[in-house]
Amino acid sequence: MGDPCEDLGFDSLLGEEGFFARLLGRSPSGAGREPLYGPDLPVVLLTGGPGMGKGRLLRAVRDRFAAKVPVIQLDCGSSVYADRADPEPGARSAVTEALVEAAERLAAWQGPGGSFAFPRLYAGLAMIATGVAEGSAQSVATEVERYEELSPRNRRPLATGDFWRGALRAAVHNLLTTLAGQALGPYTASVSTALLDAIFADLPPRGRTELARIYGAYPGAGGQPQHGMRDLATDFQAGGEDRELAESFLFRALREDLEASYTGASGWLLRVGRPALLLDRAETPLGEQLLRAVLRDRRDGQRDRVVVVGTARRADGGAFLYGGLPPGEVPPPARFRPADGFPAEWTRRAAPEADRAPLADGVLLLRMPLLTGDRIRRETERGQRRAQPGSGTSRRRVDAAVARLSGGRPHMVIRLAAASAAFRMAAGANDRDILDAPLRLPGDGDGERPVADVLLEELVLEQLPVRLKAEYHDQWLDLLTHLSVAHDAECADVLLRHHQSGRVHRLTAHHVSELLTDTGWPRCERHFIGDFGLRQLLVHRLYGLRPDGAAWYADHHLLRDHYTRRAAREGAADGGAFRSVVAHRMNHHLVSGGVDDVVRHLADTLPGRPREWCAELLEIAQAPYPGGADTRRERAEGLVAVDGPALRRTVDQLLHAVWLCEERTRPTGQQTAGTLAKLLDLLSIMEFDGAGELGRTATDWSGLAENEQPLLRCACTDQLGRRR
Repeated sequence: MGDPCEDLGFDSLLGEEGFFARLLGRSPSGAGREPLYGPDLPVVLLTGGPGMGKGRLLRAVRDRFAAKVPVIQLDCGSSVYADRADPEPGARSAVTEALVEAAERLAAWQGPGGSFAFPRLYAGLAMIATGVAEGSAQSVATEVERYEELSPRNRRPLATGDFWRGALRAAVHNLLTTLAGQALGPYTASVSTALLDAIFADLPPRGRTELARIYGAYPGAGGQPQHGMRDLATDFQAGGEDRELAESFLFRALREDLEASYTGASGWLLRVGRPALLLDRAETPLGEQLLRAVLRDRRDGQRDRVVVVGTARRADGGAFLYGGLPPGEVPPPARFRPADGFPAEWTRRAAPEADRAPLADGVLLLRMPLLTGDRIRRETERGQRRAQPGSGTSRRRVDAAVARLSGGRPHMVIRLAAASAAFRMAAGANDRDILDAPLRLPGDGDGERPVADVLLEELVLEQLPVRLKAEYHDQWLDLLTHLSVAHDAECADVLLRHHQSGRVHRLTAHHVSELLTDTGWPRCERHFIGDFGLRQLLVHRLYGLRPDGAAWYADHHLLRDHYTRRAAREGAADGGAFRSVVAHRMNHHLVSGGVDDVVRHLADTLPGRPREWCAELLEIAQAPYPGGADTRRERAEGLVAVDGPALRRTVDQLLHAVWLCEERTRPTGQQTAGTLAKLLDLLSIMEFDGAGELGRTATDWSGLAENEQPLLRCACTDQLGRRR
């Protein structure tokens, strides 16, 4: 069994000389490395949609490096931080709870240089603790004590170390003990004021100077640290954007504490490399807020050595990076793919108004790798070695099906390979057949589920769009399932109006398209669900929603009837993703039982327009095949009797051959390529205007089919040939 990190394409990132060793300044074995970048560090965002392995890579970075340099991973999508904040919403938030967890883990770190202290962060946390609901000194004291009691006793208190010598912690505790039980007025005028006085009175000079430096820089403080700390607490308790400002400043305090640990009296001798904060599911509100905070600070000139690595579903890193402007109007962030080797030297883009520069300037996008064909084969072979070996033909078909359905998406490869380990595939089977293969996951006991159900749960239901409102959660998968037959926004809106009828809250095609993009699913100019593998999962589910594919046929009939009415009104008008409304109608008619009508239409419209006709044929035939017995190959080869003149019979055969090629869920190869060439050559010598032009098409199409290439290219079929 190979190294799973290598098999997932992470080897060039995690090795002794890899990207993360250079970014952290330390290799997994502990050897020093010349650090990349700095002192102005980019925030690294791992980009890729569901199933691309972003979380796996973060865990691998943590596991490989955390013994040599301090590496902390936070799951920004977890509800645990909001749950911890809920009992005292005036003194805690999801952000502060995440920062406290990070600080406590670092306070317990036992690697080179020992644990870390966080007096700057502790001072800010003590101030916002005055917002507890009861407001008494005793309740404030209890809240402050949480920051030590949350940790096991062997952890270092957050407010000790360096020149602070624990004085800050002692001052806070002594004051709150003195005030406890006294009859005081409102906490904002008594406890918080007394707390401030005690902090600055009892600290040694260097501590007062350092605390004055950071909190005097709080927005609006005017260099007065007491004003800054009081404003921090006031802003936190105000909520909204004011609270976000306070939370962002606390994150800055944490990073300044880390920086001080490296630049202090002994830090430069004992500490090595750079500390790292890994933010999994950083596209969530908590993660985005933390990213925005560090990016703004660094844009404004604040420098620290903390490596911040987050995840981003969107390929462009997220809309928040562009200041409300369309990404195309902002210079794109620096990008890096593992296959490219080391990235070019990163530098912040010079801007005349630096404080208004887009946050994208501070980002390096690391595109998560799709698996290569060799890696996909290794994964499927690993599973098949544990099962009873099948025939070579079956193994090759399984390999090809996993590659096409997954598009190289790592999580889909892993699940499909595991489910298909004991699966036997006939040479003429549809790739979607393996979606019914049973899969047992750890923790499921003896229960098995079809792998399609597992993948839809993990890639769709467990990774809902962040901006999808709660009222749509229960229908999201069903809506996507019906949209699997849509080609463009008009098509999608027809389906959405029908399937949301009677609901007060409705999504439009524009809304769904934006939500899919936010979730990291790619777009395609010919398919509304622009990811080939996701679309196959949804098509498979749609056909099984009702007996005998009734839901499938109903959706296609709905669209066929819509475009029939449009064609009657508008004739040969533009058909959106199609050359014409008629072609769009024929596509849905073809896959919902209207094959003979489509053949008659094609035979009648061929003479005199062979070039346009071929383009229309490709559009009509670019469609999935319904479930059940597939007779297309036999019909393409003339083994099924069809009535009519020679032109109509030949067109019938050609339509089915092209349909086989365009569905992309079966191998084509030499046999289908030969059939295409033969049928087009037959048409080229028939007696109709322009027939001779089809000879060139015969050469072109057969060459593409022989090499398993689509006859009509689009963004999602191109995915099948690119796995870097």
